[in-house]
Amino acid sequence: MVVIRLARLGAKHDPKYRITVADQRRFVKGKFIEVLGSYIPTPRGKDIKVKLDLDKYNEWVKKGAQPSMRVKHVVKLAQTQK
Repeated sequence: MVVIRLARLGAKHDPKYRITVADQRRFVKGKFIEVLGSYIPTPRGKDIKVKLDLDKYNEWVKKGAQPSMRVKHVVKLAQTQK
């Protein structure tokens, strides 16, 4: 099964996430199929909170990829951001 999930990056107490499409059996930070964007919960300066390619996201959902609950929340943020 293919899932859309967040992979954590960044330093301690400074989280940054990558929105990835991956096989469910893979480790979260492991091999992925495609990167759809990024999410920074606490942006500083000129950082953008959500960068997401909504067209690619919708394509993957149509193909049957299952987004996680947190990714659904991030997509709503991205839609309101535009």
